[in-house]
Amino acid sequence: MATKSTNSKVGKTIAKRVLPWTLKSVSRSRQDIQSWTRALNMAQMAEEPRMWPLQLLYNEILTDALLTSQIENRKQQLFSANFNLKLNGEVQKEATEILSNSKVYHSLTTAMFDSQLYGYSISELSWNNATLEAETLPRTNIVPQKGLFYKDYTDDLNPALYREMREFGTWVLEFNSGGLGLLNKAVPHILFKRFAQSCWSELCEIYGIPPRVLKTNTQDTAMLNRGEQMMKDMGAAAYFIIDETETLEFAAGVSTNGDVYKNLIGFCNSEVSLLITGAILGQDTEHGTRGKEQVSQDIQWLLVQADMRMVEQYWNTTAIPALANIGLIPDGLTFSFEEAEDTNKLFEYTEKLLQYYDVAPEWIKDKFGVEVASKASPLQDTKLSAKLLKGFFE
Repeated sequence: MATKSTNSKVGKTIAKRVLPWTLKSVSRSRQDIQSWTRALNMAQMAEEPRMWPLQLLYNEILTDALLTSQIENRKQQLFSANFNLKLNGEVQKEATEILSNSKVYHSLTTAMFDSQLYGYSISELSWNNATLEAETLPRTNIVPQKGLFYKDYTDDLNPALYREMREFGTWVLEFNSGGLGLLNKAVPHILFKRFAQSCWSELCEIYGIPPRVLKTNTQDTAMLNRGEQMMKDMGAAAYFIIDETETLEFAAGVSTNGDVYKNLIGFCNSEVSLLITGAILGQDTEHGTRGKEQVSQDIQWLLVQADMRMVEQYWNTTAIPALANIGLIPDGLTFSFEEAEDTNKLFEYTEKLLQYYDVAPEWIKDKFGVEVASKASPLQDTKLSAKLLKGFFE
């Protein structure tokens, strides 16, 4: 039975699960472009759309290592950024610390970020031993076009209109990008990449262990058994046993060392990188340059900044009001990430200023992590500080 908790501020007794679902077993099978087309048709039906085939396909392609790596590159930069909760422009350190140390922050921020990948996310808040937690509901059970939630996504009976529930906006939070998500554009590239990998592995098997042919008197049982045992003992390669009067010929195929598959895999990897990170990073190329990699990192950072703006909007319009109603944080707070500083440029400015002005050692330690202490005259001290900082960054 679901446990219950009472919210003193809202004055409601809320069940742990407002939108329960039935756990389903998922059978995995080979996916192809036809599977993707069928899932798209079901998701884009005007009257009764169904999202579960497409969401299951998204979960399947996320087993790709490159796609997972590119997504994590953006997500981890988002989580590594510091944030503040402010009231009338003043940072509220206590409220910021409460939110940063809670499980809710990581769970809700993940749901916000994933909404642009999957198309939508719905999180349900609940109390668990005096700890507020957020759980992302299975996207297979949700049809955001109609605002429906199915307890069993294979059963069309009795869906819940989650946007009309009294808990919506406080205990049930929705983050919707309004589309099918970025993963929809990655599906064909991942499927073609898997096809190329499968064909390439078969080619390696054929070239590495060629088949063998043995001619013998197949009418003689003893000779046939001895020949079969001999072929088994020679290794694991495929073999054929034919009669002395028979002829077996192999069709002449295209002579290749697998470049066609390698090129297809490389193209698919490049498309996935462009889709997720906006550039082809060094991990995807054989011949890279420092300038190219720096530009690629700058482009990726622009996408991360866009992720921050999106997350800030979701927190300020959806999550912060809900947490305030529940009583976790005070009313009227605004969420914002701290602006990232270019440490290298800041050091260049600092080095020039040290020739004319005194810079507090505490500030230098906080910004650059260098221990600086006054030892002699101000002029000598500033020159020494400049040399220490310059040697540290070089």
